Amino acid sequence: MHVQVEVHDPGSYAVSINSTPSNPYIIGSRASKLALIQANLVLSSLRIAHPTQSFDILTVSVEGDRNKSQALYLLGGKSLWTKELELELLGGGVDMIVHSLKDVPTTLPEGCELGAVLSREDPRDSLVVKSGLEYKTLEDLPQGSVVGTSSVRRVAQLKRTFPHLQFQDVRGNLDTRIAKLDAATGPYTALILARAGLVRMGWGERISSDLSAPSFLHAVGQGALGVEVRSGDQKVAELLRGVGDQATEWRTTAERAMLRVLEGGCSVPVGAHTVFQGQELTLLGSVTSLDGTVHVQREVVGVVSSEEEAREVGERCARLLVQDGAGEILKDIGKDREARAAA
Repeated sequence: MHVQVEVHDPGSYAVSINSTPSNPYIIGSRASKLALIQANLVLSSLRIAHPTQSFDILTVSVEGDRNKSQALYLLGGKSLWTKELELELLGGGVDMIVHSLKDVPTTLPEGCELGAVLSREDPRDSLVVKSGLEYKTLEDLPQGSVVGTSSVRRVAQLKRTFPHLQFQDVRGNLDTRIAKLDAATGPYTALILARAGLVRMGWGERISSDLSAPSFLHAVGQGALGVEVRSGDQKVAELLRGVGDQATEWRTTAERAMLRVLEGGCSVPVGAHTVFQGQELTLLGSVTSLDGTVHVQREVVGVVSSEEEAREVGERCARLLVQDGAGEILKDIGKDREARAAA
């Protein structure tokens, strides 16, 4: 199987795909420009680690990209971004899949596992202001300004501090959302976007300011690229050895373990922030009600020298959050989602 994909204007992260051997390893990816840039990052790392091997990219259409009208909050779990790719993986159509780790469910289908997590880009969210406006921070925005985001986590956290702003859903790939922001007749004063995606697209200059912990926590896994593989595929596992970054793997393992215990696989307002120094892993986790009026936040610090110990840090943080009321917040969110979906 041979697939050739051309990435137009991918910025400084471009890697040309021009593999000619008849049987290269196939990397599965969504078809968006950002997804292809991210797949190329993995391809580049693999080519550097294994210069005698051949790799190519196959793009797959996924439900999350096809359905751009409904709010993510109502569409369901994160499998919207992964299911079709995983079917290709399990069916042998691809040998590995590249994901934005924040889009990957905390429980993978039978026969699939994470083979590597690459070194993390800055995981913070960023404010991007409409072209031509001079606002730099959320504090600068006038009352009633419309801030676009499809994330209930972002809206819930922002409502705590900025109740005078309005929040409106905005769907589409990153370039589509930026175009909607800058449209002269568009409703948005600003967008909240993941810094990592903006940087990878070469649009770092559009960032007006960053939203940082402890006042604002990013999504679980944000900024990290995960490579999903078939369980038991030793050849691919060996290829990925040395491609992943251990510190990022342990940080995201803790974050994903926290989310899994909280049963927050769908679009829910769970935030995370991790720091790994020496052997000490610090995880800050939060859960916020949809209207921003109830917020639970806890910090756990643990000495970590294995994936299992990182997982325990995340599970411990989740249990503390539940004790402080996070479980009730998530139950209320579930009821709200069901009511809206039935309406």
